[in-house]
Amino acid sequence: MFPEPQEKNVKPLEDQWNHWLNGFEPGSVVFCALGSQTFLEKDQFQELCLGMELTGLPFLVAVKPPRGSSTIQEALPEGFEERVKGRGIVWGGWVEQPLILSHQSVGCFVNHCGSGSMWESLVSDCQIVFIPQSGDQVITTKLLSEELEVSVKIHREDSGWFSKESLSDAVKSVMAKDSEIGNLVKRNHMKLKETLVSPGLLSGYADKFVEALEAEVNNTKSP
Repeated sequence: MFPEPQEKNVKPLEDQWNHWLNGFEPGSVVFCALGSQTFLEKDQFQELCLGMELTGLPFLVAVKPPRGSSTIQEALPEGFEERVKGRGIVWGGWVEQPLILSHQSVGCFVNHCGSGSMWESLVSDCQIVFIPQSGDQVITTKLLSEELEVSVKIHREDSGWFSKESLSDAVKSVMAKDSEIGNLVKRNHMKLKETLVSPGLLSGYADKFVEALEAEVNNTKSP
């Protein structure tokens, strides 16, 4: 069961992020967030940063500092900040994820397929790229990417992690305007979103459950 879709956010996005995102074309920014419980190894963190750089697109990455590092800055790849200055930010603090996803400049959401991020992905207008971390996330990613085809997943190397190239390729596959897979998952995603945000979807399921329960009780009482 998933949460009832909320009404449009009335709370504005923080000026820091609103101002930065306003500097880019609609649908051009890649937003990456891996949840508050994900702590990467330093080499994984650096591969993530380099993969985002390799996309050539503007990006905002919100992740915890990797294991063994007290800050994001000390763990960044050498020369990274200078190379992506003006188009890329890696942030180690909390961000207002739903508000960022609703900003017109954000066109792709890279996430770990945790329950909250998954549903926020599906009810957004963003292209979806998954990097599942645990068993249930892997299963859900398989359903959404292979069965429903509303997203793509990042190919993992033999090491169990992914390369900067595989991350970049996955993002570009859904962000390129002439991409066949990008257009396919966008169409499927929009159809699914239309269903998920339809009024009374969850209450309808609840009503049917109550009716079935009452019928079962009445049948039990019958001689």
